[in-house]
Amino acid sequence: MENFLLLGVCFGLGLFFRKLPQFPESTPKVLNGFILFVSLPSLVLYHVHELKISVSAVMPTSMPWLLFGFAVLFFFVFYKLKFMSFSTMVCLVLTAGLGNTSFVGFPMLEAYLGKEALGYGILADQLGTFMVLSFPGIILASIAMDGRWDFLTLVKRVLGFAPIYALLFAILTRQIEYPDAVKIVLLRLGDTLTPLALVSVGYMLDLRTIAGHGKYLALGLGFKLILAPLLVYFVYLPLKEDSLLFQTILLESAMAPMVTSTVITIEKNISPHLASLMLGIGIPVSFLTTYGLNLLIKGNFI
Repeated sequence: MENFLLLGVCFGLGLFFRKLPQFPESTPKVLNGFILFVSLPSLVLYHVHELKISVSAVMPTSMPWLLFGFAVLFFFVFYKLKFMSFSTMVCLVLTAGLGNTSFVGFPMLEAYLGKEALGYGILADQLGTFMVLSFPGIILASIAMDGRWDFLTLVKRVLGFAPIYALLFAILTRQIEYPDAVKIVLLRLGDTLTPLALVSVGYMLDLRTIAGHGKYLALGLGFKLILAPLLVYFVYLPLKEDSLLFQTILLESAMAPMVTSTVITIEKNISPHLASLMLGIGIPVSFLTTYGLNLLIKGNFI
């Protein structure tokens, strides 16, 4: 409940700050810079270092990769049909192709399936969603940003993504126990990610832009909240006997767009208004769609 309240407060603050002269137009850029260079690397350092990996990790971690690939194919078709620009396509892939598997996902999993589901949720988030964002996600964003494919430029863009270094360091130091003080500092810094990101998105959110992005917004949210979980249901149906694993994967696939991928999309100026709409409208709508999905699960309809 606290997380959902925080969502509303931070969005509201972002909207409110837009009206104050103390918060200039560059406010989202400053907040996003702190998120990408401090908040996110801190979270990666802590969670990847502490993550317990087993054979069962394969299934939940594979889901975000599957959905991202499906999103690329799905929106690329609309791009080739000249229904949308390349920038819009990339924006939708990065927002609809990656889910909010942690901040919104974790409390929802706990509420719907219990604490036992969180282990699978963490695997899906850290080794799935974050890894997809860090490599193919950043590469795609860089192509949209530069307007062309250049291998050296892409390598520089990926290496310029600060969380990559945190990821590598966390992997290399997995056998070394972090001091408790370091863990606390990393967690405290990581805790700033969601509030700052939501304030940034709230600042950027302008509902008047729906008129120009309505069809893309409907297509993106339709994919993320309806089509994506439908695909996952049929692909992972053989796992149904392990009900907790199957239900966790299914619910995580139905979460709203990812906060961090939205921030990156906005920061790189890839259809930023559409990205803020995808997150700002997608999160509250996802409360209803995931609730409906949970009812179907609990009623043994799926």
